[in-house]
Parts: sequence; C-alpha cells; structure tokens
Amino acid sequence: MDTTVVIPTYNEGANVGVLVSRLAEAFGITNDVEVLFVDDSTDDTSDHIKAAMALDLLPVRLLHRSPPERIGGLAGAVAAGIAAASGDYVIVMDGDLQHPPELAPELRRIATDADLAVASRYCSSGDASGLSSSWRRAVSSGSTLLARTCFPRRVGRVCTDPMTGFFCIRRSAVQLDRLRPRGFKILLEILARHDLKVIETPFVFGERLAGVSKASWRNGLQFLYQMASLRMGVMSRFAAVGALGTVVNLLVMGVLLIPGFGISYVVAAVVAAELSILQNFLLQERFVFRDLAQEPSNPRYRRLWQHFAFNNAEALVRLPILVFLVEGLGLIPLVAQAATLTLAFVFRFMFVSKFVYRTMPAPVLPLAPNAIPSNLKESA
Repeated sequence: MDTTVVIPTYNEGANVGVLVSRLAEAFGITNDVEVLFVDDSTDDTSDHIKAAMALDLLPVRLLHRSPPERIGGLAGAVAAGIAAASGDYVIVMDGDLQHPPELAPELRRIATDADLAVASRYCSSGDASGLSSSWRRAVSSGSTLLARTCFPRRVGRVCTDPMTGFFCIRRSAVQLDRLRPRGFKILLEILARHDLKVIETPFVFGERLAGVSKASWRNGLQFLYQMASLRMGVMSRFAAVGALGTVVNLLVMGVLLIPGFGISYVVAAVVAAELSILQNFLLQERFVFRDLAQEPSNPRYRRLWQHFAFNNAEALVRLPILVFLVEGLGLIPLVAQAATLTLAFVFRFMFVSKFVYRTMPAPVLPLAPNAIPSNLKESA
C-alpha cells in the first residue's frame, strides 16, 4: 500500500460520505490508497463510516477507540492512525471538510522529495479565513508565531504552519515512540522531536460543513503545556518542581527554627521534608509525569506510597549527613539542608522516573505495515 489517509473524527458523521467521495474522485479508483478513520465519536459517526465502506470507492477502514483508549485527544487519535496505517506515506487531514480533499494527491506527490509535506495556511497564497472567528484566527496566528520562535531550527526555519492538521508524512521518518501526543497539535510534536526535510504547499482553509469546532480554552492550556514539555523536557520540569520543593522545605524549616517555637533543627528538617515530599508528588503528577500518571496499570495510590517510601528513606540517609555538616563542619542548618537536597536530586530523579513512573507500553508504538495495536478495535 502506498498511501493511507488518516482522518480523526469526533461526531462528524454527516461529513463522512462526502469526504470519501471527494477523496475517491481526487485519487481515482485505486487500491494503492486507503482511508483510515480513527473515530472517538459518541454518536452514530461509526455507522456513517461503515456505510462509506460499502460504497467501494476506496478501501476504507475504521478504528474506533473506546473511552479508555482515547489517550492524547485528537493528537493521540492521529498517532494511533499513523501506527495502524498500511501505507508507506500517511496523509493526515480533518474530517470536517475544512481541509480540501482535492489537495491530498498533491501532498502525496511532493512528499516523495521530502520527509514531510505540509499544507500551509500561511505560505504564498494560503489562507486561514475559514477559521470561525477573528479571535480564533488571532489565536492561531499567535500560536504559530510562538511555536516557530520557541523551536527556530526544527520548526521556524522549515515550516510556516506547524499548527495545521493537514500534512503528509513518510512513515519511516517518524519514530512514534518519541511522541507524547496530547490535545490538537500533533504536527508540532512531530516537528519538534525530529529533524525532517519539509516541503510546503499553500491551501485555503475552508468553511466547516457539519459538526462543531472542538477548540476550547482547555486546548489552549494543553498547547501551552505541550510547548513547555517540548522545550523543557522531563528532567527540566522535574528540576523545576524539585527547586520549588526545596524552597518550601527551607521556608518551613526556617519558620520552625524561629526561637519562639523551641524546635530542634533535626525535627524541623523532618517536618519540612514531609511537607515538601507531599507537594512534590502532587506537582509531579500534574506537570512532570502527567501522561504516565494516566496509566491504569500503575494506580495513583501505588505511586504515592512508592514516592513516600523512597523519599523518606532518602531523607533518613540525608539526616546524618545534615547532622555531620552542622555539628562536624559548623554549617548553618539551612545551608546544610540545601546542600543535602541538591546532592540528592539526581538519585531522586532516577528513582522516580524509573520506578514510581516506570515506563509503560506507549498507547501507540511503531508497527510494521498492516499491523494494528492490539488495544485498538478495528471494524471491517
């Protein structure tokens, strides 16, 4: 199979028949192109897709993700589609007909000379006026500028529209296990994590035929989180959380060492450690290992006790060192505490990332052509 057209859908059944018909007209009747719908719908969109299969215009497949399998939102659906694709090349496009199907063959043609062909709203004669409001157009333009600025080499120099959902990728150019799909912007994730040769072609973003936009303020927050994740990396975010935990630890210890409390520096250090351990766990769950924290086979209560067990063991190891630094070397307790926390950082990161948030099988992995992840259901 040469090409798979991956179309993520969510309650867009009214578009399906028209979309398949226009794709068939654009490519011609061929067995070298298939259409793969990755459907997260809660309505009868799957029935419309099955009806399109019966038209026998192009080979059509359905990959319907049940609620527990809908990891990563729209980006996760696209990643699942790329993994399940039979074609050497994968065209990704939306199911709302705002991406003109007639441009799909052109994307495939120019992708032969690159790793990635992008349909851009912002190059040459491209146009983003199909966005539903001036506010959405402004957000799109601002997000594009931010993405290109934050990643000047891998994104800014090669792609004018990293926020588009219309592109063609050579499957062998993408390592899916590198991706952490979330929210809407899978192309930005692909670009930022790979060095790719990119070719662009302009396109006019069309008006929506049916369905409603899935963009929301939550997607905006997901985009900002995605940018931070791509720019910083896990260890940097872990370090940021750890730095905040250190500040809290030292502040609590400093307050408890006020003469009026009458608490020894050892007791103050223990209390400060327990509070900062709890804070670090909550922030790690939210900002550092959020994707892994959704893994059902590693429940939160287990992560919590592992986190507390290790950090308390590590605190017990640090305590005699703290006493030595204060009693033996004469350091100020707060300075000694800061020194022990800094020394423990690397060991803490290694344990937390390898055991507490141990790597689970990714929701989508690179597969050989014609293979489909076992945790996804395919209807034929």
